[in-house]
Amino acid sequence: MFKKNIIISIITLFFIAVLPVTHSFSIAMAPNESARGAILIERDSGRILYSKNINQKLPMASTTKIMTALIAIEKGDLDETVIVKEEWTNVEGSSIYLKPNEKVKLKDLVYGLILRSGNDAATAIACHIAGSIDNFSVLMNERAKEIGAINTNFTNPHGLHSENHYTTAYDLALISQVALKNETFRKISKTVDYVSDRDLNSHFYNKNKTLWQYDGGDGVKIGYTQAAGRCLVSSATRDDIQLIAVVLNDNNWFNDCYNLFDYGFNNYKNTHILRKGNFIKNISINNGKIDKLPIVINKDFYYPLLKDEVKDIKISVKIPKTLTAPVKKGTVVGEVNITLKDQNIYKGDIKLSESINEKTLKDKMVNFIDSIF
Repeated sequence: MFKKNIIISIITLFFIAVLPVTHSFSIAMAPNESARGAILIERDSGRILYSKNINQKLPMASTTKIMTALIAIEKGDLDETVIVKEEWTNVEGSSIYLKPNEKVKLKDLVYGLILRSGNDAATAIACHIAGSIDNFSVLMNERAKEIGAINTNFTNPHGLHSENHYTTAYDLALISQVALKNETFRKISKTVDYVSDRDLNSHFYNKNKTLWQYDGGDGVKIGYTQAAGRCLVSSATRDDIQLIAVVLNDNNWFNDCYNLFDYGFNNYKNTHILRKGNFIKNISINNGKIDKLPIVINKDFYYPLLKDEVKDIKISVKIPKTLTAPVKKGTVVGEVNITLKDQNIYKGDIKLSESINEKTLKDKMVNFIDSIF
């Protein structure tokens, strides 16, 4: 369909994206936080903007419930009614005060889980979805591996201390990144207060002070046990960039997250590197109704960059010199690779934006006659 002779071109950033970047940068020093493990990432790209002991295995307390909520949303029907069993109500620690035989919507349990950190809500969700805490823990660990959180192990849905229940700052950031890309989770985690359909204890206020203390704060979950210390996964959005900060075992948990956000927002800007619709080149078409077809970028790509990193972006485009009709719309005809200081940050397909039909016998006859006269 298309020939082996491939054009490989290194295109400067100025060719595809409209630069220079118009944002102003104000360089700030990296924060000096007190956490055992800490990380700051950008949600869409997952780029690590700050790190400290990010692969050290540590207990995570109630930040566990980010995964519990994600599985409830992905595998459950939030409008379904859950009938509470007595053994689900006898859980120590934070509670939404479930009653035996109470009928409650799964949605209300998830709100109670995230806003009020209800350990009884976590237990009810786990047993409703998977039949038992052990079965639900299997689902949690399977999902963690799918996400890439390979240094995490869950033994329960609430985060009460267990020797084999642990994560890392990096893994927890990965899990939170996936959760915050889920629209339902994102809505729940940024809710300040929520009124459920319950007859008693129906009003849930969020314990996460990030939502009202930090400009742009919009999530995610707090946690505390004596063994884990103070743990916080926090998120904030400004200028279309969402940052995720994780601190584990940190007495200055909220302020350290806010300092991480300040560092990220002051130093990194979400830079528009690829622009959808930008022209790359024309490709010659063999045996097609048209002789040439313009090839364009199929999708936008943004990436958080420091001011001085813009010059280090390189874009490599691989496309054939010719195509032979017929070729269908959406056919992959090449690829784009983007590197930052020789580290690959993006790889994407180039697809045809329209179909190319081959010449009919009539077309060929007309072309032959045109060539004569």
